[in-house]
Amino acid sequence: MNQTLYFNGPILTMDDKNNVVEAVLTEADTIVAAGAETDLRAQLSSSATEVDLQGKTMLPAFIDPHGHFPDPGFIRLFRVDLASAPRGDCPGMATALERMRAKTAETPPGDWVMGVSFDNTAIAEQRMPTRAELDSVSTDHPIWVLHASGHNGTANSMALERHGVNRDTPDPVGGRFGRDPETGALTGVIEGISAMGAMGDTNFLIDRDRFWQGFDACRDEYLEHGVTYAQNAWSSPDMIAHFASLPANVDPGIDIEILPVGEMEPQFSQNLGAAQWPGNPHFTLGPRKLFTDGAFQLQTAYLSEPYHKPANPGAPCGMTYVDADEHHAQVKKLHDMGFQIHCHCNGDAGLDLFLDAVEAAQTANPRSDHRHTVIHGQTTRDDQLERMVRLGVTISFFSAHIHFWGDRHYDTFLGPERAMRISPAASAEKYGVRYTIHNDASVTPTRPIHLAHCAVNRLTASGRQLGADQKVSVLSALRAQTIDAAWQVFQEDRRGSIEVGKLADFAILSRNPLTAPEQLADTKLVQTIRRGQLVFQTSQISDQKVSA
Repeated sequence: MNQTLYFNGPILTMDDKNNVVEAVLTEADTIVAAGAETDLRAQLSSSATEVDLQGKTMLPAFIDPHGHFPDPGFIRLFRVDLASAPRGDCPGMATALERMRAKTAETPPGDWVMGVSFDNTAIAEQRMPTRAELDSVSTDHPIWVLHASGHNGTANSMALERHGVNRDTPDPVGGRFGRDPETGALTGVIEGISAMGAMGDTNFLIDRDRFWQGFDACRDEYLEHGVTYAQNAWSSPDMIAHFASLPANVDPGIDIEILPVGEMEPQFSQNLGAAQWPGNPHFTLGPRKLFTDGAFQLQTAYLSEPYHKPANPGAPCGMTYVDADEHHAQVKKLHDMGFQIHCHCNGDAGLDLFLDAVEAAQTANPRSDHRHTVIHGQTTRDDQLERMVRLGVTISFFSAHIHFWGDRHYDTFLGPERAMRISPAASAEKYGVRYTIHNDASVTPTRPIHLAHCAVNRLTASGRQLGADQKVSVLSALRAQTIDAAWQVFQEDRRGSIEVGKLADFAILSRNPLTAPEQLADTKLVQTIRRGQLVFQTSQISDQKVSA
C-alpha cells in the first residue's frame, strides 16, 4: 500500500464548502482521505510516507481553462521570440529584423523562418513589419512573422508565394490580405484565421519529432507553475494526429484536453473509428472550438460601439470572422450532435452572435447541461451575463489582458470607461455565471498565480487599476483555475479539488494566498505533485517514513 500523508500546513480543498483541512492521505495516484490529522494518522500503514508541509499551503494543482499546449514549447525551441515589454525585450523593428536575420543565417536556404509574439501596439513603430522589410532579411527563405494574438502576421514574398497568395487573390470571409491603397500590391500582412490558413495553426512547420520535443519543453514549463491539466484549443487534424501517436500505455507527464476545430464535424467524428483514437487516459477529446471575431490589438475584436481610437476607418467596430447564418448552422450542428462548444468571442458584438446562435439551438433542441462556453468575453455586458444564466452558458475570462494590454485598452482600444469593465469577473459572480480565467498560452505565458493576481488586483503593467468594482477574491480566482476549471470541461468528478476519490494532483505554495491579497503576485510555487508523484520542486519539503 503506497500511502502518503501531507500535514502541517493550510490545505485548501476547493470543495463545495471551501473547507481547509489539516491533512490529506493518498494511496498511489488517488486521494483517500482529507480531514483531521489525528484521524488520518489512524489509517496509516507501516510503510507510509509523511510529508511535513512546514507551514506551506497546499491546494489542488492548477488547471488551464484555455490555451494552446504545446505551442510555448515550439516557441522556445524552434521560433524567434519577438515579444515586447512587458512580455519580452524587443523594443522596435530594427531589433525584430535583426533577430530574424540571425535566424536565417543558421537556416538552410528554402527552409521557413518564423517569428512569433510580435506586438504592433508595443513596439516603437506601432505597426507590423512590411513585406519589403522581411524581404530585406532574406529572399532565400520564406519568412513569416506571427502577431502576439495569433490573429495576423506578415509574410515575405517567398512566403506569400508558398501560401499561394497574389495580388488577385480575393479576401476570404473573416480575413483579408493587406494591400497598398494606391497600387493594390500585397503588403505582406495576412489578417484573420481564414486568410492565414495553415500559417495560423499553432503546429505550423511542426513535424512529429518537433512536436514531441516541444511537448516535453512545454510540459516542463507547465509543471514548473503547478499546472497538471492543460488544453490544446482549436486542434487541427495534424495536431490531433501528433497527440494520437502516443502509445496508449505511455504516460506523457501531463494530462491534456484537446478541442478539435468545430468546422471539422461531423466528418471528424465519423472517421474516429478509422483513426483509432488511442485509449490513452492522459489525452481527452473535449469541446469543439469555434470563433466569432478577432483580437483587440488588431482591432478585429467585434464591438457594438467603435474603438476608442479606431485604427481601421472602414471597420471602426472591428470585424466578425463568420457569416451569421453560417455561425448559427455550425452552433446548431455541434449542439445537436451533443458536443460542448467553446467559442472565441472577444468583443461584445461577437458574443451577441454566439448567444443568438446558442439560443436558437436551445430553442430547437433543449439540452439541460451543455455548458457551452464563451472564451475571452472581455467586453461582456451585464445584459449578456443575464442572458448567459438563462441559456446555461459559462465563460472563461482572459484576465491576463489586464496586465499585459490594460494600459492600451485604457488609452487606445476601449477608452477609460469600457477598460474599467474588461474581463468583468465580479459582475459574473453577481449574476451567478460560473466562470474561469486563463492565460491563453502562448499569447501570455502560463502563470496561474500571476493570473489570479490579475483578477484580484486588476493592475496594468504601469500600475493603473482597472475597475476596482470588478475585483474578485483570491479564493474565487483560485477556484477559477481549479474546481471551476474542472467543472467547465466536465472533469469535476475527477480533479480540481482535494476530495476522496480524486486524483492526487497538488500545488504547494510558499505562503497562504488567501492572506494579504496585495502580495499574491509574490507567492511562489514550491512543489507540484501529479498523480501522487513529485514532478517539480524549487525547495525540499521534508518527508520521512513512518516507523513500524
